[in-house]
Amino acid sequence: MSSSDASPNSVQPGEAWSLLQSEPLTILLDVRQSEEIARGRIPGSTALPLTQLEERIETAIPDRDRRVLVYCASGVRSQRACRILRGMGYSNVASVSGGLTAWLQAGLPVATETTAGVSQRYTRHVRIPEIGEDGQLKLLSSRVLLVGAGGLGSPCALYLAAAGVGHLTIVDPDNVELSNLQRQVLHKTRHVGRSKVGSAREALNDLNPDVCVNVHATRLTLENAEQIVPGHHVVIDGSDNFATRYLVNDVCVKHRIPNVYASVSRFDGQAAVFVPDRGPCYRCLYPAPPPPDLAPTCEEAGVLGVLPGLLGMVQAAEALKLLLGIGQPLIGRLFCYDAFDATCRTFFFERNPGCAACSVDADIEALLRQPPVPDSCNDTATDANSHGRT
Repeated sequence: MSSSDASPNSVQPGEAWSLLQSEPLTILLDVRQSEEIARGRIPGSTALPLTQLEERIETAIPDRDRRVLVYCASGVRSQRACRILRGMGYSNVASVSGGLTAWLQAGLPVATETTAGVSQRYTRHVRIPEIGEDGQLKLLSSRVLLVGAGGLGSPCALYLAAAGVGHLTIVDPDNVELSNLQRQVLHKTRHVGRSKVGSAREALNDLNPDVCVNVHATRLTLENAEQIVPGHHVVIDGSDNFATRYLVNDVCVKHRIPNVYASVSRFDGQAAVFVPDRGPCYRCLYPAPPPPDLAPTCEEAGVLGVLPGLLGMVQAAEALKLLLGIGQPLIGRLFCYDAFDATCRTFFFERNPGCAACSVDADIEALLRQPPVPDSCNDTATDANSHGRT
């Protein structure tokens, strides 16, 4: 289909691909049937058959102002889907002209291993009754944000990509250093000096071409968080400082996005899941950061190299449970692991009725405008010390 054939409510495949690369929050909606998706799909697309569109769209895309690009096999069903979406109040939708047929003709990327019924990649997932083919398709349609591509983010990203989470966004401002390689398994010696997000995208694309990986070589800040965080189904907090940790919590509370948290220091690690309206948030657990002398950074205190791997995999497992809607996530529970003694403990905690972020009277906008907390501290070290480890 030529450009002259495109209507104001449609985009050409090349334009759609450019939008997906330049605007990571753009959602690409595949309205074909599952058997068609099994033969090939655009990486990172969200699968939602036209027959189920009206029933499921508000759960899949709650933000009616989000840019949504819709495609099918040839462009007919996607135009029909766009009319339905506009009738439901979605204001920024367009059909990909010519559908997947035109996409292929333009030489744009297509993932051919998509559904567990066809792909050998996901057979071990499909055999689990709680996942099955529907669950695998749900993972392929999911969007996860990882804050940090370091010790925690490395194993978490690898396992989420291997599991077939269709769209990963990674935020990290740093370059790979030689001292990172003791624990940050996404990166290779040849990547020293290169941006962590560039190294991460290369590794994840090699692992699973089904996954669309978007990266931001920057620190998450109040200024960019409003553009980066919304639109994701789960946020993974792999940060190593309090300023980012509180920011992630507060933005997730504001946008009602689950936040999967972990931190590590020396031999100790901890993890929890914060889901707005279902349980406490990070500020309920730690209302304020401790003094820096009680919570040294990992650079100051050191960390056992395998420990971030263990906690990062806990984060990946919790994220998959949230995306699939199965199991019992670590909501209201702090999971603590002591690698020195090989012991695990779980502490229960509740919502703080006076929490500055998630209580009934909280003013989240005012909280976000406050100066950031000090960032050279580590809550895991504080927790370990408070429970008897030194």
